[in-house]
Amino acid sequence: MTEQETTEAVTRWLSLVAADAELSPYLIGVDRERLTEQVARALTTGTDLPYLGWSESEQRRAESYLRRRSFWEQVEDRCVGLLPERDAPLIEAALRRLTDRPDRPEKLALLSVLGRAYRRFGLRPEHQAVIDDALRATVPWQEVESAAITAGDGPAWWPVEVLDHDLACDGVAVITVRPWRRLPYRPGQAVPVCTPRRPGRWRWLCPANAPRPDGTVELHVRAVRGGAVSTSLVHQVRPGELLYLGPPADTGLSLHDGDLLVIAGGTGLAPLRAIVEQVAAAQDGRQVTLIVGSRDVASLYDAITLDKLQQAHDWLTVVPAFSHDPLAEPGEWGDALTVALDHLHGDQQVYVCGPPLMLAGARLRLLAAGVPAARIHLPERIPWR
Repeated sequence: MTEQETTEAVTRWLSLVAADAELSPYLIGVDRERLTEQVARALTTGTDLPYLGWSESEQRRAESYLRRRSFWEQVEDRCVGLLPERDAPLIEAALRRLTDRPDRPEKLALLSVLGRAYRRFGLRPEHQAVIDDALRATVPWQEVESAAITAGDGPAWWPVEVLDHDLACDGVAVITVRPWRRLPYRPGQAVPVCTPRRPGRWRWLCPANAPRPDGTVELHVRAVRGGAVSTSLVHQVRPGELLYLGPPADTGLSLHDGDLLVIAGGTGLAPLRAIVEQVAAAQDGRQVTLIVGSRDVASLYDAITLDKLQQAHDWLTVVPAFSHDPLAEPGEWGDALTVALDHLHGDQQVYVCGPPLMLAGARLRLLAAGVPAARIHLPERIPWR
């Protein structure tokens, strides 16, 4: 086995172990570079894999991942030309994750990507047994086929390069990426995001900017407890790395006629800032009030960009809302919805995006304040954490 073949085999093994729900926890905190060297040595010398604390049966399964032929090779033997070799690892990891019964937000992201892949690569029912055999698992193909019907045509994912990674505040990163080909999205939409550090796992994120001439996309990510992708994006990913963005999906947030009252909590700011940028590009004379909620000044992670937006546009008013800052000004103290009600007037279209607790009571509070249901816009079509 050549050095290149050994490197490819070890990379494939790490990808398979990371996509295995039972084995992947053993990789947490492990020095990946050292582990790669140890696995390569085991492969070339025929010795045992390094022990990571797993059980005997888990050790056997890890070894089987190293010895077996790749997923693509097994599919290629029976269905020549069905899957491009460069794309097969992404499809394999996503299918494996789908068989692990992920939670609803992640499942919807997986089906969005896999539905597009099903259409793009011309998969048919007769291919399903071949792919299941290669995976040694049973994929819920009916769900994938249903997703394919509504997925539309186009790429299943867009490779993107991380240009900038800014830890904007504790637990929140602002990541700027450049797609290899332009991502066709609209402000307010969400896209599934995957990092090769967590193969097969996709998480919904909303671009924080309107489409730019250079095609770059800004993502706001909060590391959530138990969120493998968000934690990796915030604390591990660095400039120069590769990520993947899936097909854009509507969330129920899109620009409507009239003045806007925009209420953001945490990283719920991302799709709403993109809508504000869309207004800036249109220059249609409407007035926009943007309420940005955070616990305190230190948690207001996008303050510089928001200040630049406000300075550049006299139709935009940005008001911070601090829920846990005793030094806040009277008009800026309280949760975002409470502060926003002081700025409610006329026939404004009201947008709200933020944490689940904020969204849970938003509609009722706005209805009670006299806002017609047709002018209340919340992210309802894509549930994400």
